[in-house]
Amino acid sequence: MGDLVIEEVKSGMEEGLEAGNIQHAKLGIVNFINTSPIYVPWQEMGPLNGWVVEEGPPTLLNSHLAQGKLDAGIVSSYAYGLNADRYYILPDLSISATGPVGSVILLSKVPIEELNKKLVLLTPQSATSVNLLHIILEDFLEIRPIFRTGNFKELSADPVAQAYLAIGDEALRLRSNRDNLFRSDLAKIWLDHTGLPFVFAVWAIREEIWIAWPEKIHLLHKRLSECYHKGLEELERISNLVAHKIPMTSSDCMKYLKGIELDLSEKKQLGLLHFFRLLHDRGGFPRILELKMLPFGNSH
Repeated sequence: MGDLVIEEVKSGMEEGLEAGNIQHAKLGIVNFINTSPIYVPWQEMGPLNGWVVEEGPPTLLNSHLAQGKLDAGIVSSYAYGLNADRYYILPDLSISATGPVGSVILLSKVPIEELNKKLVLLTPQSATSVNLLHIILEDFLEIRPIFRTGNFKELSADPVAQAYLAIGDEALRLRSNRDNLFRSDLAKIWLDHTGLPFVFAVWAIREEIWIAWPEKIHLLHKRLSECYHKGLEELERISNLVAHKIPMTSSDCMKYLKGIELDLSEKKQLGLLHFFRLLHDRGGFPRILELKMLPFGNSH
C-alpha cells in the first residue's frame, strides 16, 4: 500500500471560521493499481485548493470516514451501506466491474463448490469483498465453509486451510502463483448469478460536510470527473507508469485496467442496491431502498 501520505495544500479562509483558523477538507484515496486511472491524473494535476489527501487501505479509510477523520473519500460499498443515512454519493463515479475484475480472487486448493465445512482464510483489507464471498458461498452455492481472517502464507503452511480471499494489488501479485490453486473471480460469479455489475467502492461525502462546504464538494466532483476522463484517454500511459508496482507487464496492466470500470451507471446502481438487499436479508445490515446521490449534472 505504501506509507500514509498527506499532501499539504493552501486554502483561503472559510467564511464563519474563527480568525486565523484555516480549514481544509480531508479526502481519502486508496492507492491500489485499480484506482490509478483516477489517482495518477490527480497527482499530476497537483493539489486541489482547500483539500488534503490521505492514502490508506480500504478498511482504514472506511473507519476514518465513519469517525469524521475524513470528510470525503472512496469507501467500500459495504462501509457506505452501513452508514448510508450519514453519507451522500458523488454521481457518475465508482470502482466496479461487469464480469471478471482480476483483483478480487478466491484462491483454493479444491474447486470452490467443494469448500463446504472447509477453512477459508479472509483478507482483513476489505469488508465488501469478504461479504460478497459470504453471499456467493452461502447464498448462491449453498455451502457453509469455516471463515477466519488470515493471509496467503497460511494457505500454504496450514494443511487445514483450503482457500484464501485476496484483493487489490495482492491478488494481482498472486495471479501467477505456481501452487496449482483454483482461481475464482468473485465479480464474474456475481454477474453469472445476478446479471448485474458489481460495485466495489463509491465516492462518499459526509452529510454535514455537504451542508457546510458545498463549494468544496462541487470543486472535488469537478476534479474527479476531470481525472476520470484523463484516465480513460491515457490508460496506456498510466499502465506504463504503474505496472512496476505489482510488478506486471504494461500490457497485462493495461488489460487489467480495462476491466476496471469507474462509472456509476443506472445498472450499477441496481447492482449495488441488490447487494445491499442480500446483505439485509442475511441479517444485521440496514435496509437501503435508494442511494443518496448529490444533485450534480452528469459529467460523463
